[in-house]
Amino acid sequence: MKTHLQHLITQALQQLRQDGALADAELPSIPLERTRDRAHGDYASNIALTLAKTARRKPRELAENIRSALPMSAHVAKVDIAGPGFINFFLTPAAYHTVVGEILQRGDDFGRSALGNGRRVQVEFVSANPTGPLHVGHGRGAAFGATVANLLEAIGYQVHREYYVNDAGRQMNILAASLWLRYLEHCGERFPFPSNGYRGQYLRDIAARFYAEHGGAYLVSAQQVFQNLPPDEIRDEAGDIVTPGNKETYIDAVVERARTLLGDHRYRFLFELGLNAILDDIRDDLGEFGVIYDEWYSERALTERGAVNKTLSRLRDVGYVYEREGALWFRSSAFGDEKDRVVERENGQITYFASDIAYHLEKFERGFDRVIDVWGADHHGYIPRVKAALQALGENPDRLDVLLV
Repeated sequence: MKTHLQHLITQALQQLRQDGALADAELPSIPLERTRDRAHGDYASNIALTLAKTARRKPRELAENIRSALPMSAHVAKVDIAGPGFINFFLTPAAYHTVVGEILQRGDDFGRSALGNGRRVQVEFVSANPTGPLHVGHGRGAAFGATVANLLEAIGYQVHREYYVNDAGRQMNILAASLWLRYLEHCGERFPFPSNGYRGQYLRDIAARFYAEHGGAYLVSAQQVFQNLPPDEIRDEAGDIVTPGNKETYIDAVVERARTLLGDHRYRFLFELGLNAILDDIRDDLGEFGVIYDEWYSERALTERGAVNKTLSRLRDVGYVYEREGALWFRSSAFGDEKDRVVERENGQITYFASDIAYHLEKFERGFDRVIDVWGADHHGYIPRVKAALQALGENPDRLDVLLV
């Protein structure tokens, strides 16, 4: 219908040129948009305002001339002139029915085009941390991201659907330690569960399956696990502190104790067990939802091959990473961010932000013409710092689009 209306306007302009009412110049493309308010019609064009200067005519007067020269159409009920010279088209009820025949005729090809011309686009969406099951918010992101990918594919883009698996870092270690503690409970050990551990029923279920298969092979007494650890912060149901302590320091100490008592091999086995069980659950949920990915991209693989350290070295070489109070900071404020951001903590631990910089740089290096991230609305403040890092690395940040849902 839009093409039909643009054709009518073009015919009207050609008629005005033949009549000498319009300068004999090359006609521009015809602007035509859906109206936001149906009281102003179905479509509106500002072509009269666009041509008024070169035609040396008042926009509204030119709009009236265009309306008078429009050919008759069975799809147009009336045409109004509004404001300084907008041409508003009101469609007949029958006009809406014409598309039905086209849909029936074209079937699955309806709406498809070659607009993308084979350009490569990566769409990353959901990418929930594999520390627990998906929730309704993730489902919303899945529906939105899959729809964006499907629409781009339908108009001729090569689309790569990707899930970024945050399988490295502190939270995954907390998950592994929490799983082990739940397993120890199945072995008969009793202890206060860490206030900052993962407490969901899903972890109890994984621990129960692990115990059923391995029995007491991973058993260590609770006394050995918790002796001489710094105090945890304990609160009552009202949220008041019962036992003062530092829950962050405490859970980190529990993780280190688990590593020490289990040894690298057994600790890694538990780590992988928890990760894979939750990832399998996530894949199943998304699969039932009809969401399929081309790639599940591992943050750990990115880190282990040195991509994060190489990225930080590049930022340091161009002068945008500096040391302060024992930590490494990215000078994101130089690119409009509200403040600089930590990329490596005082203890040498790489931040999620540092990994995200390396991941987005790697996306660009894979040669995608466009990179699209679908994030939750609570991540809006994260956008400037990611784009700042890409710009600091010499990339065009406009190649990255972040859609908030």
